[in-house]
Amino acid sequence: MRRYIAAALLAFAALECSASESATGSFTATKSCEAYSSFAKRANPGDVKVSAGTAYTVREINKTDYDWLRVEVPGAQPSLRWVQKTCGTPALEDKQAGRPDEGVSGAVCSAPNQQDSYVLAITWQPGFCEHAKYNGKKPECDAMNSGALEAKTLSLHGLWPNKKECGTQYGSCQGKQFELSKDTIEKIAPWMPNFFYERTFGAYEWNKHGKCQSLPPDDYFMTAVSAVRVVNDSEVGKMVLSNTGKSFKVSDFFERVKARYGEKVADTITLVCVQRKYLQEIRVSLALDFNTERDLPQMVANARPVGARAIGCADEVYVEAAGKD
Repeated sequence: MRRYIAAALLAFAALECSASESATGSFTATKSCEAYSSFAKRANPGDVKVSAGTAYTVREINKTDYDWLRVEVPGAQPSLRWVQKTCGTPALEDKQAGRPDEGVSGAVCSAPNQQDSYVLAITWQPGFCEHAKYNGKKPECDAMNSGALEAKTLSLHGLWPNKKECGTQYGSCQGKQFELSKDTIEKIAPWMPNFFYERTFGAYEWNKHGKCQSLPPDDYFMTAVSAVRVVNDSEVGKMVLSNTGKSFKVSDFFERVKARYGEKVADTITLVCVQRKYLQEIRVSLALDFNTERDLPQMVANARPVGARAIGCADEVYVEAAGKD
């Protein structure tokens, strides 16, 4: 009997390795679940569990019609762990690795002007430049690291039209070509510092997200910058800028936002960290008809609450200062 069990476990383990397929995307846990180094053997060194509300990077799925995902769990040894699909919400970017979880075709998710909401992605530029892995060169990061460019405000990452049934897959629509006036570029640059040096990142954001909505490029980017300015001038921006070179607790951040604006506003904000510690991004949920002419509560009015208030963050978040230490 022991030999039979051992043989069965070895067979399952071999199947686990041979049948798995690479995948990319994220997996947001909706409950606490075991995170196995081997789901066939139910091996879990360190008794690791994924945490509800936390998003994890996906590396593999166990088969085409998968029921297990292999994700990165920061701090775990080994860090790659298998979790059951039923433990959360997958958002895979690799369509070859399996069918879209939402059951929506790629054509539907790249049809322009079908958005039902927006996500405003705001970068804390020093945190990105110092700690995030990026491909190619970033002249704004070189300038920031040398001290030639200061981080005085939050920065625009992008304004992303969102279509609920497509999840993270809505984008890359057909639309107007990327072209901005000189006046627009000058106004955007302080809030999207890549524009001080080149247009590469702006073109990328337009092609991936901007083409999926109806505003022309000039109006789209100016609207996005106006939204960033609202957040920058709010308690959210003050909390980040006043803690440059220091840490704050995630709980304190949201308590301060709640005290100033109420829980509904706090529920529209997500902090995104890199390496479990460094602030990289702030994401704000926006309604389809959002308005940037007033303050933060008015801008996020009628927005959907976010699924998680923090992605990839530990209890404390460090706000990286610009330049060399």
